[in-house]
Amino acid sequence: MNSKKIPDRYLSGFLSEIKEIRKNKSNSIKDFSPTELDFGQIKILLPRYFGLCFGVENAIDIAYRTLKENPNKKIYLLSEMIHNPSVNADLKALGIEFIMDSHGKQLLDWEEISSEDIVIIPAFGTTLETERILKNKGLEINRNNTTCPFVTKVWKRASQLGFNNATVVIHGKHYHEETKATFSHSKKSAPSIVVRNIEEAEQLCKIILNEIPENNFYKIFEGKFSEGFDVKRDLKKIGVVNQTTMLAEETTLIADMLKSAMEKKYGLENLDRHFCDTKDTLCYATNNNQSSTKELLKKEADLAIVVGGFNSSNTSHLVELLETKFPVYFISSEKDILNSNEIKHYSITQNKIIITKKFFPKKENLKIILTSGASCPDIFLEEVLNKILSFFEVTKKTEEILEQIKSEN
Repeated sequence: MNSKKIPDRYLSGFLSEIKEIRKNKSNSIKDFSPTELDFGQIKILLPRYFGLCFGVENAIDIAYRTLKENPNKKIYLLSEMIHNPSVNADLKALGIEFIMDSHGKQLLDWEEISSEDIVIIPAFGTTLETERILKNKGLEINRNNTTCPFVTKVWKRASQLGFNNATVVIHGKHYHEETKATFSHSKKSAPSIVVRNIEEAEQLCKIILNEIPENNFYKIFEGKFSEGFDVKRDLKKIGVVNQTTMLAEETTLIADMLKSAMEKKYGLENLDRHFCDTKDTLCYATNNNQSSTKELLKKEADLAIVVGGFNSSNTSHLVELLETKFPVYFISSEKDILNSNEIKHYSITQNKIIITKKFFPKKENLKIILTSGASCPDIFLEEVLNKILSFFEVTKKTEEILEQIKSEN
């Protein structure tokens, strides 16, 4: 179903149909049980939720609509539309130029862009500083702003914390476009600090409890706190928000750790004056994808293949979850499956692309987990599925499998 009118080339017939069957037949949206596709010699475990989220569909829709409605204008993207190399390559092929790369490096000089041009803001949002540059050049930013509504929700939550005189602790990757944007909006209304993981949260707790000299804060969190941050003043009252694609349980654990530190320092009776409870700010799609992946961990499988951009935060967290139990191969497209014996994949731990041989175990009946991140169109996952099936004797047609899924749901 093409509700956002994304290009047909991104649509999958088979996998999208499975999504619709599960959506229409499931008794609960919180039913995270996977779907098993039995092709005979090989079985595929597909999570309940996978692939494109609303925010990404919306961003793609706006970008292509902007191209169609403005055939004679120069169109730019601030940076990658989403963290998917194929989608970004398609946009470049259609004439859209990128102003910055995903690390913030300037690819085009601002002087090359005029008020007559169009600049699209990507799904991650952008900083207030960049917004000012666009406005000063006379560019309309709201009409071509694809910022995900769940990201703007985080910005509003940060603003509320600032209104309550609380410092904002952002659980995120300080180098990620979304966290940069959130930090920029947050520091406008409140002192702000970015905490990457549990280890950094532990350091912050020790600083709050005076177990680490407070001056060490400025070295430990260098480049991750707002200008003028004062440890004595700005760690007396805090609240936690996050980059929407982080691991939900990690955000919860970090918030609980900081809450416990404030309770230990100020006492339970004074906790409300020093810690602001905020509901989890992960987006529904991230939550659903992660919950669906956790359900896969209850199953048995020989390996897992995850499809998405290697710089995609939400996709990398799916990989991390699956790696706790299965051999996992993180690929960007079906082209990374070189043949039935070799696969080219990205290793998160080694931070590089490697080639693994004999990745398919030698056994009669294989069971493979197949999933994708929120910035991966379903067609790319289906292409991977078809590539895998081409190596095996398939005894069931997709039509039979769809009928079986319909009867089971």
